[in-house]
Amino acid sequence: MNELIEQKLAILPEMPGCYLMKDRQGTIIYVGKAKVLKNRVRSYFTGTHDAKTQRLVSEIMDFEYIVTSSNIEALVLELNLIKQHDPKYNIMLKDDKSYPYLKLTAERHPKLIITRQVKKDKGKYFGPYPHAHAASETKKLLDRLYPYRKCHTLPDRVCLYYHLGQCLAPCVNEVQEDTYKSMVEDISRFLNGGYKQMKKELTEKMKSAAENLEFERAKEYRDQIANIEAVMEKQTITMNDFTDRDIFGYAVDRGWMCVQVFFVRQGKLIERDVSLFPVYQEPEEELLTFIGQFYGKSEHLLPKEILLPQGIDREIIRQLLQVNVLIPQRGKKKDLVNLAIKNAQMSLKEKFQLIERQESRTIGACEELGEAMNITIPLHIEAFDNSHTYGADPVSAMVSFVDGKPNRKDYRKFKTKTAAAHDDYGAMREVVRRRYTRVLKEELPLPDLIVIDGGKGQMEVAREIIEDELGLSIPIAGLAKDDKHQTAELLYGDPPELIPLKRTSEAFYLLQRIQDEVHRFAITFHRQRRETNSLASTLDGLPGVGPKRKNMLLKHFGSVKKIREASALELQKAGLPMTVAEKVETYFQNETLRENK
Repeated sequence: MNELIEQKLAILPEMPGCYLMKDRQGTIIYVGKAKVLKNRVRSYFTGTHDAKTQRLVSEIMDFEYIVTSSNIEALVLELNLIKQHDPKYNIMLKDDKSYPYLKLTAERHPKLIITRQVKKDKGKYFGPYPHAHAASETKKLLDRLYPYRKCHTLPDRVCLYYHLGQCLAPCVNEVQEDTYKSMVEDISRFLNGGYKQMKKELTEKMKSAAENLEFERAKEYRDQIANIEAVMEKQTITMNDFTDRDIFGYAVDRGWMCVQVFFVRQGKLIERDVSLFPVYQEPEEELLTFIGQFYGKSEHLLPKEILLPQGIDREIIRQLLQVNVLIPQRGKKKDLVNLAIKNAQMSLKEKFQLIERQESRTIGACEELGEAMNITIPLHIEAFDNSHTYGADPVSAMVSFVDGKPNRKDYRKFKTKTAAAHDDYGAMREVVRRRYTRVLKEELPLPDLIVIDGGKGQMEVAREIIEDELGLSIPIAGLAKDDKHQTAELLYGDPPELIPLKRTSEAFYLLQRIQDEVHRFAITFHRQRRETNSLASTLDGLPGVGPKRKNMLLKHFGSVKKIREASALELQKAGLPMTVAEKVETYFQNETLRENK
């Protein structure tokens, strides 16, 4: 703990509010809230913590706090600060999972559509549905039952839906607003459980049609009844009041939290949402933050009722979301909350094995590598490789691994500028200089370890740039390959020495992944450049065609083959003057004749 933090801890107020933790570069890495700021913030710097919290605390170099007048204000402020700063240690529901809804539009001639975005546009939304197929099947059923508009824009004549009795044809007929209003009410009632009455009415109509020997009409009613049974009655009713509600349950173990949300719609449990994340506050506080973020996403429509487990401040959620919030004590609602909690406990237990396995392959591998090399744990590793074809189209590439996993947004490609065609050492010297000169200029974070895909020579030129020229102190390792072009040896030190690593160790597997990834990235970039240059060189020498016209032709035709086959008129349409187009056509015709001889 530094002196600045000690001084700030001494003057923290005993009031509710939010705190913002910062790293050495002043970046906000965590935002939290507290009923009593003094107690909560001090707790980070006293006592014992699990490994992930220790890692958070180790990065904290400063903090700020904002006092609020109540807990609800602190929650709202925390949600806004997380959204604004996107701190890396906070819960952020970044998954793109969303659920489909059926929407009755608020147009003069309404239509029924499937959407994954809930907006305040006066439309009526029904759902969410467990998956797109369920929503699609329900829409198909309603398309057959109700003659609302099916087209996106009104045509100038009636369509097939009108002749099938599935549309009122507002394109040619005047449809009263009361007609639509009645239809919207029927659909709303149907989707909210009224389909049972509809099924009863259709059954009576089917019997009446059969008695009148109208067998075709009776068959239509029978099919409609079958569709209702297939689409609307697949699931078991869990509640009898048809109230839309979300049920939250959670479990906490070893610094991780699992939250399960059950969606009950029209009395049916249709879907659940599972989230697993590390916690740095009290679990009850984390759940409040989670719920606030959960409904901050546009695809999560607020239900009429939310059920929470014991110990959660339901009044804060009620004020924040303006919906009915209950903590059930008995009965079916209590059973549903317990079911959500039980599922959370099971998910947490099952995923711990996967997390431990993953961490042993990532952070655990970094720790093992640091111990073998006798350096600080290399959580941030950058690796370099060169690629060319007999000196042609030389390129270099850099990949970044953070916590033992690829960090693709920091990958970099280099076209070598000053190094000679066959000079691998010169290429390595150039790209290392360019990379870390820019890192220093832009004050980007430095890696804990630099890995060079090569032996002692490449390591030495990288060391000259890093240590002698730029004055940095970053460990540099080399990876040598065997005759089969597979990772064989780890070199480190000055002079470089072989670091013994078991081939079955996680550290060795990590180095293997890094070497394979940087090689793949370099090769891919090299092939792209070679293909581009090959295409361009094929068009070199065309009469009257310079670089601009060459790019124009490639953009218009998409390939050299199509340019070769194009007529003078087609070349003129692509932008060439007719005189040049005729010369190009003649050029390729003569070339074809030479190839056929």
